[in-house]
Amino acid sequence: MLPTRLRKNAAVRSLIRETTLSMEDVVYPLFVVDGEGIRREIPSMKGQYHLSLDMLKTEVVQLRELGIRYVILFGVPDEKDAEATPAFVEDGIVQKAVRTIKAVDPEMYVICDVCLCEFKSDGHCCFFHDNGDIKRDKSLKTLCKVAVSQAKAGADMVAPSDMMDGHIEALRDALDEAGFESIPIMGYSAKYASTFYGPFRDAANSAPAFGDRKSYQMDPANVEEAMKEVALDVEEGVDIVMVKPAMPYLDIIVKAKELSFLPMAAYQVSGEYAMIRNAVDAGLLDERAIYESLLCIKRAGAGIIITYFAKELKALIGAYQ
Repeated sequence: MLPTRLRKNAAVRSLIRETTLSMEDVVYPLFVVDGEGIRREIPSMKGQYHLSLDMLKTEVVQLRELGIRYVILFGVPDEKDAEATPAFVEDGIVQKAVRTIKAVDPEMYVICDVCLCEFKSDGHCCFFHDNGDIKRDKSLKTLCKVAVSQAKAGADMVAPSDMMDGHIEALRDALDEAGFESIPIMGYSAKYASTFYGPFRDAANSAPAFGDRKSYQMDPANVEEAMKEVALDVEEGVDIVMVKPAMPYLDIIVKAKELSFLPMAAYQVSGEYAMIRNAVDAGLLDERAIYESLLCIKRAGAGIIITYFAKELKALIGAYQ
C-alpha cells in the first residue's frame, strides 16, 4: 500500500497515477441515415442520434469543438436487399457520410465498420447455404467490396466486425490490390455473441431475421478461443486488435494485450452505455462512474476506446483526473 503521505495529497496522487485518459484515447460512433433534417434520438440509447447527412455536418463541427478527432461510422439505409448492395455502392449512405465528414473537417479521422448486417435484408453478417452453413467465399468477396468502396470514398481505416474466418487476409489483399496499401485494418478480433449489443441492434436496425449469430461470434464462456482468434488476425496482417464488448471482458483485453504487441482497442458497447447512462441519469450512480468505466478499460490495456461517452470525456477529465 502507498504511504498515506502520498495518497492524501492530490498533486502527488496525480504525479504517481499509473493510468490517465485523454481525448486521443476515444473514438465516437455515428449512426447515419437516409433523408434530410433528421436528428432523431435512439430510444434505447439516450443521448445518441440517427443523423441525416445535412445534420452530420453540424455534428462534426461540434465534435471538433469537444476535442473528438476520431469517429467510426455505421450506416442505416432506408432500403436493404439480400445481397447487401447498399453497403458497397458508390452512393451508399456510409460512402456519402465519409465524403461529407471530410468536406467539413478533412482532419477528422474516419473509421468505417465493415459488415453486412445493417445492409442485408436478413440482418446477418454473412451469406448462408440452404443447410445453414456459411457461404464463406461469397461473404468474404462481398466484405472486400465493402472495404474497397469505403477506402475509395476517403475512409482512413476499416474495421471488419463480421468475424468471418480469413477476413483480415482477404481484406488486406483486396485493399492492396486496389491501391490502398496504407489503409490500416482494425479487426474485431475477439467479438463475443453478447446480449450487450441489444440497443445497437435497435439503433442499426440490424437484428437478425432468423436464428442468431452464435455460429460466427464467440461463446462468452471461452478465453482460449479468443486468444486463437487474436493470433490468427495478427498472422493475417491486422494492424489493431479489438475486444468487444469491453467491461465484461476486461480479462480478455489483458490477455490479448499480452499476446500481441499491436495496438489494442476495445468497444464499450451499447448495452454498457445504456446501463451506465440510465443509472447516472436516475441518480443511482455518480457521473464518475462514466469516467471510471473508461479508465478501467484503458487500465486493462486498451489504448483505443470506442465509446458513446466520448462527448462527456473532456469535462470528466477536467473534473476527476
